[in-house]
Amino acid sequence: MKKSVIVLLILLYLPFTGSAQQKIEFEEFTLKNGLHVVLHQDNSLPLIAINIMYHVGSKNENPQRTGFAHFFEHLMFEGTKHIPRGEFDKYVERAGGTLNAGTSFDYTTYYLLLPSNQLELGLWLESERLLHPVIDSTGIATQKSVVIEEKKQTIDNRPYGRILYETLKRAYTQHPYRWVIIGDENHIREAEDREFEEFHKMFYVPQNAVLVIAGDIQKTDARNLVEKYFADIPAGAKEIYRPEASEPAKTSEVRDIVYDNVQLPAIIQAYHIPSQGDDDYYAVEMLGNLLSQGQSSRMYKSMVDEQQLAISVSAIPLGLEHPGLFINLAIPNMGIEPEALEEALDKEIEKVRKELISENELQKIKNQFENRIVNRNTTIASRALSLANYHTFFRDANLINTEIEKYMAVTREDIQRVAQKYFNKENRVVLYYMPESENN
Repeated sequence: MKKSVIVLLILLYLPFTGSAQQKIEFEEFTLKNGLHVVLHQDNSLPLIAINIMYHVGSKNENPQRTGFAHFFEHLMFEGTKHIPRGEFDKYVERAGGTLNAGTSFDYTTYYLLLPSNQLELGLWLESERLLHPVIDSTGIATQKSVVIEEKKQTIDNRPYGRILYETLKRAYTQHPYRWVIIGDENHIREAEDREFEEFHKMFYVPQNAVLVIAGDIQKTDARNLVEKYFADIPAGAKEIYRPEASEPAKTSEVRDIVYDNVQLPAIIQAYHIPSQGDDDYYAVEMLGNLLSQGQSSRMYKSMVDEQQLAISVSAIPLGLEHPGLFINLAIPNMGIEPEALEEALDKEIEKVRKELISENELQKIKNQFENRIVNRNTTIASRALSLANYHTFFRDANLINTEIEKYMAVTREDIQRVAQKYFNKENRVVLYYMPESENN
């Protein structure tokens, strides 16, 4: 990596000067082709972040062709009509910047981090990627191999790598959250070139994207450059596929055993929870912190420190655009039976259902979330991502300033209520993830 890139990375992740809690100012507009644009000016450092988020993730895929959204995360770096294959990254690196992308169940995002005098270069690159990507047999064949190998390394051949896969396919029977983001390698291998072309034509269009430019800009200049490079891109002609939140309510516990190449078993409990942004979701997320955030959390203190039942325990709210999951994951200590560990998990959940948490615990959780939100917005890269996320899913970029109020409004009674409402056995999947050696 070039020295200039290393310096840029260090600077981009340093907090900006001034109060981190100051209101984040921005302006937004929409081009005639439907592309929404958010501009956030902060001239503290000579750096910019360009983030373009497409409202397409794994849940938008055909059940027989999973993994397409993640596939395009890779394919969109192949090259464009005016950028030779393999040269996209080099344009950014030669300018002293860096770039990356990410795919979720609900979105795909691409970002460039550059010196501020390279704004026009960055916008040209992203406009090229939107308008003129090369989707041909050579690039498709190359990325098929890359994605299939990635799945082997990160899921198939990694200890506990299939936990989420095994959990999702039991938690969801109808909704497309039932498959993992990386998809099925056979779907990718068997897909024809035209199928990838059709997927691109539907989802990678201006009206399905938000472009955020943050950092050392002059808003008028930035707006003019956006008009120059993006205004003439035609809107997509296809109706964009949006799956419904169609998963039926659970009426009985799903319980199963999975055997894999692991040394120690794991216990997974997955409770269905409301979608991200729902009023109840904020209380559910805070409950996750109560249970497992840090060594003073309830689960860690009880199950790891005091009883020494587990070597690790986590409570993870999976916040999604549609109703998601709250996953408890625990790995028992040597000699501890999985049933004993599951009983301990249940006791911690039941305690929250029956008793109000203390005022001190509530204040501690609120402090944690306030600190998290403030820290999340101290770099231009993180601000750009937050602005893109809030617009994409809530059509309200100003949540970057106001969402903290939703956490601060959560009461002890709210936490007990959501525990009673969602954390019951009829609403969950329980998996024992066991060593293959015990599969007799």
